[in-house]
Amino acid sequence: MAVNRYRIRNQADSGNRSAALVLKLLESPDKLLGTILFGNNVANIAASTLATVIGLRLFGDAGLAYAPLALVFIVLIFAEVAPKTLAAINPERIAFPASWVLAVLQVALTPFIWLVKFFSNGFLSLFGVRVLTQDNALSSEELRAAVRESSNLINSSHQEMLLRILEMEQVKVEDVMVTRADMEAIDIEDDWDEIVEQLATSHHTRVPVFRGNMDNFVGIAHVRKMFYLSQMGDFNKESMIAMIREPYFVPENSSITHALTHLQDQRRRFGIVVDEYGDIKGLVTLEQILEEVVGKFTSLTPHNTLDIVAEIDGSYMARGSTYLRDINRQLDWQLPLQEAKTLNGLITEVLEAIPQPNTCFKIDDYVIEIIQTRGTSVHVARLKKLESLNSAELS
Repeated sequence: MAVNRYRIRNQADSGNRSAALVLKLLESPDKLLGTILFGNNVANIAASTLATVIGLRLFGDAGLAYAPLALVFIVLIFAEVAPKTLAAINPERIAFPASWVLAVLQVALTPFIWLVKFFSNGFLSLFGVRVLTQDNALSSEELRAAVRESSNLINSSHQEMLLRILEMEQVKVEDVMVTRADMEAIDIEDDWDEIVEQLATSHHTRVPVFRGNMDNFVGIAHVRKMFYLSQMGDFNKESMIAMIREPYFVPENSSITHALTHLQDQRRRFGIVVDEYGDIKGLVTLEQILEEVVGKFTSLTPHNTLDIVAEIDGSYMARGSTYLRDINRQLDWQLPLQEAKTLNGLITEVLEAIPQPNTCFKIDDYVIEIIQTRGTSVHVARLKKLESLNSAELS
């Protein structure tokens, strides 16, 4: 019963006959326990009878008192505690040879075991207990616990990846997407020279295209294909529009697991995120989804700088568009995630207004200071954990 069933299953798949027999016996734990307990009770009762006879012959009637005391000590040490401790420490070493003996006994004692099983299960049914085959499938929480406890067997970076994979179903597309305000997109109604300049300076292979307003979405422009047209001398708005690919839309409340599956099926690099009303909220890329598993990529572009920068005084400078999940993960903090997704969202939610620079406030164990605003949002803020503040700062 103490064997690691997943290790045993792996050994059985590798052709280990003893492991396969152990798995077969464990499929019916009531039959297995019936066989084990039958042998256990026969041995104990026989030992008790033998000890009583020996006690009577050696000590007369006083032997009836001596025999149980001696037998209890002998059985506990040599038949219960010592052998079961050994088996618990080396379950596979004991289970493999024992399984062959138990398999033979289980077949030989089938009628008796069936009767025991019938009466014991019937007795349990009187109390509303149903005896079913044990389900050994692990829940997601149990899998997380198993991964954490395997730290001595799994590389720490691999362990972190496994934990992130288990959390993917709980992460929504809106948690990782590039917001609408941060999207780099082309307005097809702009001047042609401006469009060409935007294509030439873009740091992305694919760029969204809209007409007049972001909600009037046209499609996705492949920058390399556009430059191929320019080399052929046949590049204008009409030829560009003809090359634009229809967008693939992703609901903002879907999990990144589903988004990844659909993007793979459609062979897309990214999808346009929409809300329940069909309004565009942003975009999500395969890179962003993969970063949820492997962590942030090191390559940076001028438009993709570090969101969190440590300061000498122990505080951190963060962009307002930084996701709270990224802050909590990188700094091991516990900023609230119930409503807001980004630092800017958290600030405006708490203050219920667009704050002015130098505004400072406390939330839970953290102090947030507004450094710079841009338009209707916070551009840069300073973060500091309360325990790291000295008495002078607190005063």
